[in-house]
Amino acid sequence: MSIDWNQYDPNNFFDELIGENGEARVSAERLVEHLASLDEGELEARRQMAEATIHEMGVSFTVYTEEGNIDRAWPFDIIPRTISKQQWETTAAGLKQRLKALNMFIGDLYDKQQIIKDGIIPEHIIRDSKNFRPECIGMKPAHGVWAHICGTDLVRDSDGEFYVLEDNLRVPSGVAYMLENRSITKRVLPELFEKEGIMPIGDYPSRLFDTLVSISPRRIKRPEIVVMTPGIFNSAYFEHAYLAQQMGTELVEGSDLVVGDDDCVYMRTIAGLERVDVIYRRIDDMFLDPEVFEKESVLGVPGLMRAWRAGNVALANAPGAGVADDKVVYAYVPDIIRYYLKEEPLIQNVKTYLCDDPEHRQYVIDYIAELVVKPANESGGYGMLIGPHSTKKEQAHFIKLIKADPRNYVAQPTLALSTSPTLVGKGVVEPRHLDLRPFILQGKNSYVTTGGLTRVAMKKGSLVVNSSQGGGSKDTWIVNGGTADAI
Repeated sequence: MSIDWNQYDPNNFFDELIGENGEARVSAERLVEHLASLDEGELEARRQMAEATIHEMGVSFTVYTEEGNIDRAWPFDIIPRTISKQQWETTAAGLKQRLKALNMFIGDLYDKQQIIKDGIIPEHIIRDSKNFRPECIGMKPAHGVWAHICGTDLVRDSDGEFYVLEDNLRVPSGVAYMLENRSITKRVLPELFEKEGIMPIGDYPSRLFDTLVSISPRRIKRPEIVVMTPGIFNSAYFEHAYLAQQMGTELVEGSDLVVGDDDCVYMRTIAGLERVDVIYRRIDDMFLDPEVFEKESVLGVPGLMRAWRAGNVALANAPGAGVADDKVVYAYVPDIIRYYLKEEPLIQNVKTYLCDDPEHRQYVIDYIAELVVKPANESGGYGMLIGPHSTKKEQAHFIKLIKADPRNYVAQPTLALSTSPTLVGKGVVEPRHLDLRPFILQGKNSYVTTGGLTRVAMKKGSLVVNSSQGGGSKDTWIVNGGTADAI
């Protein structure tokens, strides 16, 4: 038996591969046809090959539990999701537009705060932000860029259009898994890469390296760039090591660096101290420098902020960039784009209710059973309430939280997240909900990955795609040729 696409039912959701008429979308025609030509045994052999490849390559992530940290193999589905190149070009332009405006916004907040003076954003929204860093006021990073690496989460609703769900501007993760997904899929479905016009993604490490070089304070041919990790117990350590290896840079921990009397950063090597120009830091602001932030931090480097403020080292992303990572600020991004760029947003936000607003708050309380409620600064899908899947007790608890700290909560409609065929058993394919995290780089130039990290809710009917909560992933193909995938 092979996959019978006539039996595949997306349940009225927008499906990434199969249209309403049951036929493959233009970007997925060859993929769907090829999968139908494989019998159950061949599909199972390919799935097992993917598992073996993941173990061979050591692709893993860490889950934090009450029992301790657990390393798990990367959960992967062998059926890619496809997007037409035509549609992706529009989406990529919108992502560049968004990050450009957000960087202008962050720079303004740490300078004249003109956007507040002009009444676009209420002052207390920034004053009460957990990620606004007064220590960064007056800084002018290279090219005016604070967030050099951004992971923006996109979803498709029932209309087939992409919407921005949130921006990740602090230490966004997942790009290594995007690259490894492609490596695995090339082993599992090599024949399709010979025939399909699948756009490559392998240039990301070199693009990241070029971005980091462009912000170096020393204009030398080969500035010293390092990736700074909290260590092997961090959930994204695999990615830290992977990116350092791919870029040909050193992977360091805070204890490997020291700030000298000249306010320059040096790396300890067997040959002595070597000056560092750019630090791609994968550590939260509060642990970067015990002289300025968390006094007890052993992950950071004493004096690092002093060196950064003196202009002797570049930090990517810059401290303080997380002020635009706030889900309350997210609601204002369309206005931020209009304010700084005098343009209309090319990608829309999901409708968002701010619990800080009395009218919005009452609406959220009245209709909490239908909404998704999120805290302003949590990540990884933690601390959320998914109204339709919640109990009366959970709803009552969230109402108390909202009333106690309305600034900290936003709510959004429960989206009809798009689905994609996912292999759930031997020859058995069912729709599963998913999202997409493309990565945008901004330094001297801008760049958007060709596609991104597709995360899949592996549980039937679930909307939670985070790998830390049972989600999985699949390769993302931007297919050259054909038109946009209409409904």
